Amino acid sequence: MCGIVGYIGQEQAAPVLLDGLAKLEYRGYDSAGLAVYDGKDIEVVKAKGRLQALRDLTGDGKSLQGTLGIGHTRWATHGEPSVSNAHPHYNQNKSIAVVHNGIIENYQPLRDKMLAKGYTFASETDTEVVAHLLDYYYEGNPLQAIAKVMHRVQGSYAFGVLFRDYPDKLYAVRKDSPLIVGASEQGNFIASDVPAILKYTRDVYFIENREICELSRDAIQFYNEDLELITKEIKTVEWDIEAAEKGGYEHFMLKEIYEQPKAVLDTISPRIKGDRIVIDELELSEEAIRNLKRIYIIGCGSAYHVGVTSKYIIESLTRIPVEVDLASEFRYRNPILEPDSMVIIISQSGETADSLAALRKAQELGVKVLGIVNVVGSTIAREADSVIYTWAGPEISVATTKAYSTQLTAMYLLAMLFGDVRGTISAEEYAGMLEELKKLPEKIQEILGDKERIQWFASKYANAQDVFFLGRGVDYATSLEGSLKLKEISYIHSEAYAAGELKHGTISLIENGVLTVAVVTQPDLYEKMISNIVEVRTRGGYIFTLTNKGNYAMEDHSDFTVYIPKTHPCFAPSLAVIPLQLFGYYVSVAKGLDVDKPRNLAKSVTVE
Repeated sequence: MCGIVGYIGQEQAAPVLLDGLAKLEYRGYDSAGLAVYDGKDIEVVKAKGRLQALRDLTGDGKSLQGTLGIGHTRWATHGEPSVSNAHPHYNQNKSIAVVHNGIIENYQPLRDKMLAKGYTFASETDTEVVAHLLDYYYEGNPLQAIAKVMHRVQGSYAFGVLFRDYPDKLYAVRKDSPLIVGASEQGNFIASDVPAILKYTRDVYFIENREICELSRDAIQFYNEDLELITKEIKTVEWDIEAAEKGGYEHFMLKEIYEQPKAVLDTISPRIKGDRIVIDELELSEEAIRNLKRIYIIGCGSAYHVGVTSKYIIESLTRIPVEVDLASEFRYRNPILEPDSMVIIISQSGETADSLAALRKAQELGVKVLGIVNVVGSTIAREADSVIYTWAGPEISVATTKAYSTQLTAMYLLAMLFGDVRGTISAEEYAGMLEELKKLPEKIQEILGDKERIQWFASKYANAQDVFFLGRGVDYATSLEGSLKLKEISYIHSEAYAAGELKHGTISLIENGVLTVAVVTQPDLYEKMISNIVEVRTRGGYIFTLTNKGNYAMEDHSDFTVYIPKTHPCFAPSLAVIPLQLFGYYVSVAKGLDVDKPRNLAKSVTVE
């Protein structure tokens, strides 16, 4: 959550900072601000609401002169969204300015300490404590002051800092919150994520925990917390600049829905060699795969839903018991992890705070961790024992689509590989599944070609108050994701239920005209699902059934039916989720909502 951009170079800083913040809007925010140093004073301008308000206040940055600055988009934690609570924050004499992504967990005792020493506060935020602490410890050396603050604050943070005494320096430090450093001939950058600086450079450094960075116009130096110089390797980002732009689509979400065939193909192709699945980056021997006793899958939100889907598939194909945990629950439930087990952490950004904490907890307990992430060089990718990248490219819309689909694809590959090695899939079934896996991109494309019917239906139900999703087996997992997509971008109350649970309370919620989406892709469960659909329909519910081509008997029990191409039942979630993504998208559009930046949500949740 929150976005940080910093720049020092030859260009005017404010327009560069605004451009970078615009590329970070997907992270979610409620206010924004800039601090620009003109060589004499550090001027701060802040605004509540969208970034355009800040643009208007600064004339698109032209009213702020200076080639050194920091910018920030805030997602409120401590203190309501307001100008006073927006970043950057000053110390009292305005000689230090700070932006912060994360949470200072011990801010209250630190605030009390600073109040006792005569400091006053202009905001309700935890971040302002950092500005005053820097002032308190500053004795002429910014690095020493930053190091002392690092030892005093608890929690997660990425800081960008300006000191009035140092008009040619920009400072940054991180712990558990994402921050990268970019280098170019026109100047140097800090940012929360690659898209913020991709317009200016592809050369980046990934800062590790508790490392400090000192940037000047033509140099970058890194220090550990003991202020010893360290050497870091520069990386080249391979994303196309155009990949982070809308490319003619009305919203990033729609663009990313349409990018799914390519994203899935890019995730599959490098891992299929001849007639075998080969995952070189797995770093797990065949003997270790055969000896696996249990798999624990951990994620948040949509990544958790990938885990729920994967449990059904992995257990079916490998006969390895699988547990699925919400990352926020796993880290606090004092988990018991068996020897010869494996933890899989799924995260789009690779920076999700709860997932990162779960990774570290698993490693503390002596269990190897596999990360499945999209962002190269992210913290989870670096700290996991091995990593499978999903190659979805930049995903900007808060509501994930292509990252979800590529995570599913990675889990298919893993399940098939494990089943093959363990001998729990026959050679014939393995070959058939591999051919179906290769066809997924074109079948997703086929579904996208029939979006008009879903668009029509979505406009019809844009004013719904409640929507229920039902499914059995992997269809229940798909229902969880479909429900989440609808609620997060349309603000319609939506719930997903295992269809067999209807009679245990859920059916009391069904009344005349209430929409129920039934996901029916598993042939062995068709008859069971028909019974559940009839139960809903006889109580006045309106049925939208999502099923396989050829299962036309469903039309006798449904009010509206959408068909997906036939595939292996294990891969059906990749096809079934596409109409549900489109349904959620078009409902949101029909309601005139901000599809890419739904209220109160953020793309990368880097705080608890």
